[in-house]
Amino acid sequence: MSRIDETKDFIPTRIAVLTVSDSRTAADDRSGDTLVQRLTAAGHLLAARHLLPDDRAAIAAQLRAWVADPGIDVIISTGGTGLTGRDVTVEAHRDVYEKEIEAFATVFTIVSMQKIGTSAVQSRATGGVAGGTYLFALPGSPGACRDAWDEILSLQLDYRHRPCNFVEIFPRLEEHKRRK
Repeated sequence: MSRIDETKDFIPTRIAVLTVSDSRTAADDRSGDTLVQRLTAAGHLLAARHLLPDDRAAIAAQLRAWVADPGIDVIISTGGTGLTGRDVTVEAHRDVYEKEIEAFATVFTIVSMQKIGTSAVQSRATGGVAGGTYLFALPGSPGACRDAWDEILSLQLDYRHRPCNFVEIFPRLEEHKRRK
């Protein structure tokens, strides 16, 4: 069973938030605001925040720029994960991933099923790793961002979470580059 080991110190991560939308502005970005509020309340650091339209190349370029930034450990995007023609965030993420975290989508679907039933099938939330950085693409609703953060990311981005978490394996994400 998962638990928080209070004998360990919390290690804050540096998280960038990207909102993908053709219609939202910084003034009405409720999903981005939800993520920022939750990650900072948990003790993590907001490393960057940006809003982009639904454009695959622009999204991938922003993800790559943040992956290359040593001041960013995690990227969370919100929006563009649905089924319509303009929903290209998942494809942009996959353009950048070195490895996909397939179970993230599965666990997100399980969490969503408990909240919205079979409508969860319409989400294409995804997670992956590139350049030693974790990337997660969440749906564009505040509820989906709350669910993903509260039920998955807040735990996996907490070094104290047991039996395992994403933070403890940061040093090993790029170990293949040291094997020469």
